[in-house]
Amino acid sequence: MPQSLRRRALGALLFAGSLGAVQGCTDLTETPRDALTPQNAFKTDEEILAGSASVYAQLRRTQWAYYNLSEITTDEQIVPTRGSDWFDNGRWIEIYRHTWGANSGSALDDMNGLWNDMFSGVAKANLMISVVETSTSPTKDQNLAELRTLRAWFYYVLMDMFGGVPLVTSTEVEARPRVSRDSLFRFIENELNAARTVLPERASAYGRVNRHVANAILANMYLNARVFQGTVTAAGLQPAAQRWQNAIDAADRVINSGVYSLNSDYRANFTASNSSSPELIFVINNSESPGLGNSFPQRSLHYNQHGVGGGPWNGFATIAETYRSYNAADVRRGVWLAGPQVSFATGQPTTDRAGAPLVFTETIGDITRAGEGEGPRLNKFSPFLQAPDGDSHPHDFPYFRLAEMYMIKAEALNELGRTAEAITILNQIRARAFEPDQPLAASLTQAQTRDAILRERLYEFAGEAKRRQDMIRLGGFTAARQFKNASEAYRVLFPIPATQIQNNPQLVQNAGY
Repeated sequence: MPQSLRRRALGALLFAGSLGAVQGCTDLTETPRDALTPQNAFKTDEEILAGSASVYAQLRRTQWAYYNLSEITTDEQIVPTRGSDWFDNGRWIEIYRHTWGANSGSALDDMNGLWNDMFSGVAKANLMISVVETSTSPTKDQNLAELRTLRAWFYYVLMDMFGGVPLVTSTEVEARPRVSRDSLFRFIENELNAARTVLPERASAYGRVNRHVANAILANMYLNARVFQGTVTAAGLQPAAQRWQNAIDAADRVINSGVYSLNSDYRANFTASNSSSPELIFVINNSESPGLGNSFPQRSLHYNQHGVGGGPWNGFATIAETYRSYNAADVRRGVWLAGPQVSFATGQPTTDRAGAPLVFTETIGDITRAGEGEGPRLNKFSPFLQAPDGDSHPHDFPYFRLAEMYMIKAEALNELGRTAEAITILNQIRARAFEPDQPLAASLTQAQTRDAILRERLYEFAGEAKRRQDMIRLGGFTAARQFKNASEAYRVLFPIPATQIQNNPQLVQNAGY
């Protein structure tokens, strides 16, 4: 087997979500006669890896609710109602317009689902940590660091979306009160700093966590520290102290490691074979197996553009203001489709369901009554024609790329007053997007560079679940935009879903809700 395929096969094990890869084990909660226990197994790295598969598998769950809430709450993506399609009791429009409540459609579906998915990941990680702690594996410490990093990521998602949540590090099942968002931040920070000194520089198999995954998460956390360590009241965010130098230090550990390099081809980071990209740091390892891939092409493309899983879903789009903000010469603009469209299966012009030529317009007339061709569509992850169903596109989803480490460093440098250095880094990233180069002017002020960073992050990371964080940190998240009025400042956090408070009366609702 070629080495690249072997790496891919090993990586796929991490996301199968089944413990059956080790003979005799089906579920860690079961105790059949031949089940794996700390006494009879978990002595080798391979056994522990197989046992950890369900923890890794839980990463895939962030590709739905976490992704959608990170994108559709911003100016980056929108899901208009198209006739009888995509109304779903107004849930998608509610997300875009910031009109959710603790008991609304999106709270009971998307937010509640995200809460359950991430705490399921925490529970699975806690279970495996308790098992590995009593194992006799010679790689025990490294395996524990790997599991603690994954658990830290699940808590990172919860902290990002909900602020403070119950902190659970054992397998005991009991209701717990919330800890503060700052306490959760410090727990994640400590876990990642401890893990990164034990994790290997390079993982033994594709998709496994290494020390630079921990460094990348830390870099992002420090960049957002004024938000994450701050307090959200009914009046909005009360920011904490900045951690710019910490962000630079964490980003530099990745940049200077020599493990990663920028891919000369921007689009190669998002193909169905993007596992070979040298730029990807922390990924969700997707597969073309049914239910084990992603559905990003399905969400945006028109029903008639591709036949996978009965055809795409023709939902997600963007607004004209966002699409038109791109420079026409920017290669990154190509991730959006606008104008006459073709079938990905045949390459020939295709039609809408009425038989007219399919054209994606730049504008959407009415978010509540959009036509099936209205709005530019994201095609960052182009459809995999051999996918057997809608959830089996094999593009790995990159939560962190090397480009973001450079962008984090540039933003932190600018905030520290080192604007000239920041512009140099931004232009390094822009260089692969333009031919010939179109560098930002060296004369930009700190404020102008801050605005440029927000734009550049849109262009570089569109469709990568970054926009909500960026707009909260740099401005504009609750501001009015097309189809959306200005929203209350406390909406930088989502409500704790009402169902969770009903299940655990010790929970206290976020301010404003």
